[in-house]
Amino acid sequence: MSVTTTTDVVVSDAVPAASRARFRFLRGGKTRTGLLILAFFVILAVAGPWLAPYDPDAMSDQLLQPPSSEHWFGTTQTGQDVLSQILVGTRGVLLVGFLAGILATVLSVLIGVSAGFLGGAADEILSMLSNIFLVIPGLPLIIIIASFVEDTGDMLIASVIALTSWAWGARVLRAQTLSLRRRDYVEAARATGESTWRIILFEVMPNLTAVIASGFVGTVIFAVLSEITLAFIGVADISHWNWGTVLFWAQSNQALAQGAWWWFVPAGLCIALLGTALSLINFGIDEFVNPRLRTATGSSRKVRMRVGFTPVARTSAPEGTAPGFTPVARTAEPAAPGPSAAPESPGTPGTPESPSKEHSA
Repeated sequence: MSVTTTTDVVVSDAVPAASRARFRFLRGGKTRTGLLILAFFVILAVAGPWLAPYDPDAMSDQLLQPPSSEHWFGTTQTGQDVLSQILVGTRGVLLVGFLAGILATVLSVLIGVSAGFLGGAADEILSMLSNIFLVIPGLPLIIIIASFVEDTGDMLIASVIALTSWAWGARVLRAQTLSLRRRDYVEAARATGESTWRIILFEVMPNLTAVIASGFVGTVIFAVLSEITLAFIGVADISHWNWGTVLFWAQSNQALAQGAWWWFVPAGLCIALLGTALSLINFGIDEFVNPRLRTATGSSRKVRMRVGFTPVARTSAPEGTAPGFTPVARTAEPAAPGPSAAPESPGTPGTPESPSKEHSA
């Protein structure tokens, strides 16, 4: 009797070199797609005013015309070119989004990491400050400020959004820092006499990079949607073009009732594409950080084996064996019964008769 164990182990190529490991985040399909779409809008934001075929404020006699070779996205009720408005308005949307994201991320890192690492009275004060700003609503505050300020520009809107959206990220970073400040490598750096801020910058912050990046992307999404919402309801300065301003004028002039779908559909698609791009980047960051969500950004070593068998390393087949031969592990054959073995029971087929039967015969 023998016991065999078969395996089916598939091991891919070796792990990439350390110099390529830093680019593992870019190997995910979601991340690449999101970055490509975002790069497209960044190019439009930078070169939009030069790419616009017409002045977005210029009126013409081609009133409410559908898309054509002359006006790719059609015209408005006053003959303005919709494509030019979309191209020029891209800069304001991205400017508010990224400026608010940078300011909010800086504040959340400074307050959240400092509160989590320092502890004590500093933690109590900074946590209380985060709790206060956590309950301040952003949009109502901007509406109140806009009622007192004549020119509600992009800088003011971005600043208010940043001041009202950093608290949540600070709370997350504080919790992560509390779990890192007593790690062995942090204690070793503290024992060697490293300063507090050097430990924070070079020991703690690198382990919070993914959390910070995810918070930045989330803040940018919130800021973009807030800017478009404020322009759509007429709170922001409607003389400055952005996608929300296009939707504001389309809604004010009853574009939907007149069947002028080209007036509001392009702006809506741009908002959806930009939100999709930022969400894909955020999903890519989550997959890169969380091993349970890892797909294409995970390890390159894949092992496939049959259920119920113990995997062993495949060795080379001996000479003269057929292709596909797999060495197997065999257990020792059972030993033959010796003289000291117990005799088998009488009457068993194939065994001699007992001595008592022979004498009786």
